[in-house]
Amino acid sequence: MLMSTVLRKARDLPRSIAILGLAGSLALATTAASAQTTVNAVMHSALRILDPVASSATIVRNHGYMVFDTLLGVNEALEPQPQMADWAISDDGLTYTFTLRDGLTWHDGESVTAADCVASLRRWAQYDAGGQLLMARINRLEVLDEESFVLEFASPFNGVIDLLAKPSAVPAFMMPERLASIPDGEMIPEQIGSGPFRFVAEEFQPGNRVV
Repeated sequence: MLMSTVLRKARDLPRSIAILGLAGSLALATTAASAQTTVNAVMHSALRILDPVASSATIVRNHGYMVFDTLLGVNEALEPQPQMADWAISDDGLTYTFTLRDGLTWHDGESVTAADCVASLRRWAQYDAGGQLLMARINRLEVLDEESFVLEFASPFNGVIDLLAKPSAVPAFMMPERLASIPDGEMIPEQIGSGPFRFVAEEFQPGNRVV
């Protein structure tokens, strides 16, 4: 955001001043980013449960966004945008094809696959009301290849993209298939996602400390 603002302003300045201003702004941004390596925060409530799909508690959802990622996200206007995957919709509005970004990995180093995402969507739909409505309308949800899968309906269902992108109480978090496939009603045993932070299990003190 900082860089785009500088570039926008630079178009209205003489070239020599613009270059100096851009260089200075980038230097400040780099210094600020490198200095902020640790965040110490006090949350609004204690974190005791870690499964971001099985619990609708706000603190669990917020923690989930740190460890896990979603197929789609939203911009500042709450409009759906590609996150882990892009999508294409057939002309008849019945088939949605999702394709993962290249190079996605889980925190344990394994590659993110379409099979992981299909399993994650099925588990999410067991807990989310919108997900249950979606699953009641589908003809098929299946893997096409390592990086793509298809969601097909018998009749048009316009809420698909909004449901997958919504930052609600139970977002459609993606996780490895081995976690998403645990028996119904059980909590996932590991916090392995592809989000911006890795969870340090050995330092977790329920209700007291999360690293």
